[in-house]
Amino acid sequence: MTRTEYPWLLPSAMAEAELPGDRARARRTVRDWVVDITAFLIAAGIALVALAAIENEGSTPDPVLVVDSVIGAAACCALWFRRRWPVGLAAALTVLSIVEPVAGGAMMVALFSLAVHRPFKPAAIVGAGALIVAPLQPWLRPDPDTGYLTSVIFGVLLILLVLSWGMVVRSRRQLVLTLRERARRAEAEADLRAEQAQRLAREAIAREMHDVLAHRLTLLSVHAGALEFRPDAPTAEIARAAGVIRDSSHEALQDLREIIGVLRGPGDTGEGERPQPTLTTLDALIDESRQAGMKVTVDQRVAAPGNAPAATGRTVYRIAQECLTNARKHAPGTEVTVTVTGGPGDGLTIEVANPAPTEPYERVPGSGQGLIGLTERATLAGGRLEHGPTPDGGFVVRARLPWPAA
Repeated sequence: MTRTEYPWLLPSAMAEAELPGDRARARRTVRDWVVDITAFLIAAGIALVALAAIENEGSTPDPVLVVDSVIGAAACCALWFRRRWPVGLAAALTVLSIVEPVAGGAMMVALFSLAVHRPFKPAAIVGAGALIVAPLQPWLRPDPDTGYLTSVIFGVLLILLVLSWGMVVRSRRQLVLTLRERARRAEAEADLRAEQAQRLAREAIAREMHDVLAHRLTLLSVHAGALEFRPDAPTAEIARAAGVIRDSSHEALQDLREIIGVLRGPGDTGEGERPQPTLTTLDALIDESRQAGMKVTVDQRVAAPGNAPAATGRTVYRIAQECLTNARKHAPGTEVTVTVTGGPGDGLTIEVANPAPTEPYERVPGSGQGLIGLTERATLAGGRLEHGPTPDGGFVVRARLPWPAA
C-alpha cells in the first residue's frame, strides 16, 4: 500500500490508520503539536481578554479575580487532554463556563474537539447542554459593556459555529479514511487477481508441457529401449528407430522452445509461433504413433473436422495424445482404438480404449497427473471426461466436448 510521503503532516488518528500496527503513530504528530499549542494559545488569549474585562469592570473583588485566573489557567491546561477524554472535558468545561467567563475559550475548543473526535450523538448531547446553559453565564456574571440578549445570541451562535465546524472536519476525515480503505482493498484485490492469473498461467504451462513433452519422450524411451535390447536387429529397423528418435528429439526441442517463448513473452525471440494442433492434425498424430510401432485403430465419424472449434479440436488432440502415451507406457503391444464422433450441435465425443497387455513388460511408474490434466482441459472446454479400467483389464478414456450449432 502506498503511504503518505509526509505522515507527520497528518492528524494522529489518520497517521495511525495509514500505518496499522505501528504503535508509535498513536502519539501526537508534528501537526498535532502545532494544533494543540495553537488551541491552547487561543483559549488562553480569550481567557486573558475576559479576565481583563472583569478587572476593568471594577466590581469584582480581588480574591475572586485570583480564583478566576487560577480556574482559567487550569481550564486552558486541561485542553491537553482533549484528545483522550473529549466528552468528559467538554461537559466539565461547559458546566464550569456557567460561573467562569474565563473558561469560555477553553469550552469552545473542547466542543470543537468533541465534534471532531466523537460521533454525532455525544457531540449533539453535550452541544445541546451548552446551548441550554448559554443564557445562564451572562445572567450570573453580566458584561456591563454588552447587553444580556446580545451576549446570549453571540454565545449561542459561537457554540453552533464551533460544533458545525468540528462536524465538517470529522466528515472530511472520515471520507479520506473511507477512500483510503477502498484504495487499500482495491490494491489488495488487484494483487490477488495478479497472483491468481500467475498461478493459472503456471498451471496451464505445466499442463501443456506435460501433455506435449510426455508424448515425445515416451517415443524416445520406447525406441531407445528397443535399440538397447535388440542390438542384432536388422539394419533397416535400427535406422527406422534412430529416425524416430531423431524426429522426436527435434519435435520435443521445438515444443520446449515454444513453451519457453511463452514464458519469456512476445518479442523475445525471432521465431514464429508453431501452429496449434487441431482436429485435422489428429491423423498425423496417429501416423506418428504407428511409425513408432504402435497398433492404432481409428474410427473417425466427423463430417467436417476442419469446421470444429479450434479450442475443442485442440482439446481432442491433447486427449488422444495423452491416451496414446499412457497406452505406450502401461500397455505396450496392445491395439489402441481411437473413436471420434459428433458434429455441430451434437458435440464431439472421443473415446480411447486399450485391452490389458498380454506380454510381460517393464512397468513404468505413473503419477496420474496426465489424467488430472485431461479432466481439467475437458472441464475448461465446457465438457466432461471419464476414465477407468474395463472389465477385461484394459483401460478406457471417454470425453464429451461441446460443438455449438452453426
